[in-house]
Amino acid sequence: PHLSAFLEKFGARIGQGESWQESLGIGNEALVIPSQVNCVIKGGTLYDLGYRFHGSIMVINKFLRTNYLWDRVRVQGGAYGASCSFSRRTGLYSFSSYRDPNLSETLSVYSEAASFLQNLDISPLELERSIIGAIGAIDGYQLPDAKGETALVRYLTGDGDDLLQEIRSEVLETRLSHFHELGEVLAELDKNATVIVAGPADRLEHRNGEPLPEWDRIIKVM
Repeated sequence: PHLSAFLEKFGARIGQGESWQESLGIGNEALVIPSQVNCVIKGGTLYDLGYRFHGSIMVINKFLRTNYLWDRVRVQGGAYGASCSFSRRTGLYSFSSYRDPNLSETLSVYSEAASFLQNLDISPLELERSIIGAIGAIDGYQLPDAKGETALVRYLTGDGDDLLQEIRSEVLETRLSHFHELGEVLAELDKNATVIVAGPADRLEHRNGEPLPEWDRIIKVM
């Protein structure tokens, strides 16, 4: 009864739709925070480069997170964590690290991910492990609240069972050639990628000879 009374206040008038022009236009940002470590993010939109979504990207990201980024950013670089992600709906691809003592070194690791994938040669067993991990993320156990959120998102975006099955099939059919192909796309992305870093002022503002990006904005967060 409370919901019905609330909805009645809106009346029966049909509202007018509004068009939305998507424009990221952020540029490179330095976010100054009182910290001794950094959060380093770099990315861009793959769809602007003509990339068409394929389920294999989920397998590749799983491999990058548990192998390349783990070894280069966390083990060798000393960061607390590192990851990469892709949004199927927006096309946004990004690398990220947190509690990271490095900055330019981490950005170099992100850039080198493209050549790493282009020249990658892994065993069928390693590929199978990444496929299993990606499938587990798709069909993992969910609590009731998570199930409700997933169902709502699928309803709003129109993601039906056929699409989800197509993605599963593409994940299971991932080949080494898909790694090489994504490496080529990431190489193009790196040419105009956006960098956003949260870290201490002495690292972001004074540079100290460190080869950092040209900041479009430096924002003192706190």
